[in-house]
Amino acid sequence: MAAPQAAAPSNVFGQGSFIQKYSDVMIAVAIITIVVMMIIPLPTLLLDMLICLNITIALLLVMAVIYNKEALDLSIFPSLLLITTLFRLALNISSTRLILLDGYAGEVITAFGNFVVGGNPVVGFIMFVILVAINFIVITKGSERVAEVSARFTLDAMPGKQMSIDADLNQGAITDAEAKIRREKIQHEADFFGAMDGASKFVKGDAIAAILIMFINIAGGFIIGMMQRNLDAAQALQTYTLLTVGEGLVSQIPALLISTATGLIVTRAGAEGNIGSDMVGQLFRNDRIFFILTGVLLFFAVIPGLPGIPFLTLSIACLFIGRLLRQGTEVKAETQKEEKKVQEKKKATTPENIVSLLQVDPMELEIGYSLIPLVDTGQGGDLLDRIVMIRRQCALELGLVVPTIRIRDNIQIKPNAYIIKLKGIEIAKGELMLDHYLAMNSGTVFEEVPGIETTEPAFGLPALWIPENEREQAELNGYTVVDAVSVLATHLTEVIKQHADEILGRQETQNLIDNLKKSNQALVDEVVPDLMSVGEIQKVLANLLRERISIRDMATILEVLSDYARATKDTEILTEYVRHAMARQITQQNVQNGTLPCITLDPALENRIAGGVQRTDHGSYVSLDPDSLQNLVNALNNELPKLTNMGYQPIVLTSPAVRLYFRKLVERSVPGLIVLSQAEIEQSVEIQILGVVKI
Repeated sequence: MAAPQAAAPSNVFGQGSFIQKYSDVMIAVAIITIVVMMIIPLPTLLLDMLICLNITIALLLVMAVIYNKEALDLSIFPSLLLITTLFRLALNISSTRLILLDGYAGEVITAFGNFVVGGNPVVGFIMFVILVAINFIVITKGSERVAEVSARFTLDAMPGKQMSIDADLNQGAITDAEAKIRREKIQHEADFFGAMDGASKFVKGDAIAAILIMFINIAGGFIIGMMQRNLDAAQALQTYTLLTVGEGLVSQIPALLISTATGLIVTRAGAEGNIGSDMVGQLFRNDRIFFILTGVLLFFAVIPGLPGIPFLTLSIACLFIGRLLRQGTEVKAETQKEEKKVQEKKKATTPENIVSLLQVDPMELEIGYSLIPLVDTGQGGDLLDRIVMIRRQCALELGLVVPTIRIRDNIQIKPNAYIIKLKGIEIAKGELMLDHYLAMNSGTVFEEVPGIETTEPAFGLPALWIPENEREQAELNGYTVVDAVSVLATHLTEVIKQHADEILGRQETQNLIDNLKKSNQALVDEVVPDLMSVGEIQKVLANLLRERISIRDMATILEVLSDYARATKDTEILTEYVRHAMARQITQQNVQNGTLPCITLDPALENRIAGGVQRTDHGSYVSLDPDSLQNLVNALNNELPKLTNMGYQPIVLTSPAVRLYFRKLVERSVPGLIVLSQAEIEQSVEIQILGVVKI
């Protein structure tokens, strides 16, 4: 029975409630009503109710601000400030109308004019001026300045905060969703303090308007009382001044409360709880402060000429508070000591929790301590930004969402070295010289430059490390010159492309399927899980990535799988069908100027490979004796230079039935070889055969 009672407030004000559903209509009606109040005279009873409502709203805002933990918990405050100011001005106009027309504006204003200030208009006038001065000069002016500075500092700090979020995201400290939330919070903070800077002007204008309204009421009432109501000067001044002062106090007390709330909300910095808990926790945390206060106040109490009883009373109170804090500190220290003993005992008797040690990061980049400036944005390092761009590039070119790459410093490797790991295993490494540039001979060098000989890590090309002052000369001599961070970024990109099929797992495949399902649910439901499992689709995608075929067009891939998965469950055969359907993409990827330069296989060799295919329940393979395989590799290596010497990619063109098995035969002996079939080339492309492989 308790659960329905606990949920009652949510039913009234929560999502889907009547008030929440029609809140926009209510606010619109309220604002229109406020404007109408300035035009239509109000009965005194209704005016009394609205004045009390104004005071209640002001108290509500103060309480809401006090219990806020941060400024954005009440992000609607600038708009509330405008609405409450407009409401207060409407009440001023309505009460002024009644004061000048009838000489009476309801019980609330009369009570404030007679009871609060004792029926003395001079005292009331002085109190009103003091309240306006406090509100206008002290609270509003300070709040406006704090909001202005906060808005400026928040805007200036936005780039640094954004970079910090990107750094945490790249290092795996936060997820994409958390990064998005933090970015939105930064934007909302800037918008909030900017709005507060402008909204503070409403309160300032309201204070100025209150002063003008007061003088108008007094002067107008004095004239009306003497000329229209036949009152003498003293009686008219007494009557209308008291009513005007009462109306001013009724208006300025809520204004002062709302100004106080404004000051509280813009001065919330570094808060961890509400104002009350933070104030108590920070003021009453050191007992020595109160013992010192006890001595100082006791000294004031015994000085002749000063009132001793107040100082003595406060001295005793500070001594009592200090003793309570000292006892609490001792109890807390003893409790922490006991808890520490219990934890140490528990740790000594509990087996080590090794589950956390089983976690393996998908990709890691370990760097020596000399390469730390590449990551440190404070020293101008932009490696984190480069990694973000690498992940975007891989998503666009391969359709693969590369997992977060964790960067660690490792003092056990050379200071200038780095290691790239995949699932905890080293797959690539290299060395950099931060104060040098890497110069590579692209074939156009006509004069060499001095430098430290090395090997470009991504493609294994000979290169030189040259100092910065030689960079311009090296470029003029025909070298391709890149900085150290670009060398590392290029190497990392190439490693990701080489091992893309290993990076793609079942979870990553499921994420790709879920993303496609948002726009093509019928296709996904047809294939998964009735025709193929996620694991089978992952194998097809991995086969494509292994030969650097982009899987970005998931819709086409699943369309083909839905057509052929009923006929065969062999993922390698299904991959070939997908490749045929992606002929336009494969052609565009390999064609140069409308021509496909390649070498092809002798028909007798193709027949021999096709005849050696052995099919089992676990897939197909080619049975070829070692001598024939070696002869094939030698013949292939003899023909490939015909392409590479002319600057073309090493491409072998085969028949569709043989492509898969030929690829399996030579992928270890000739890495990087592109094997295509005639079914994967568009008819409009001219095929230029530069050699034939024979054995």
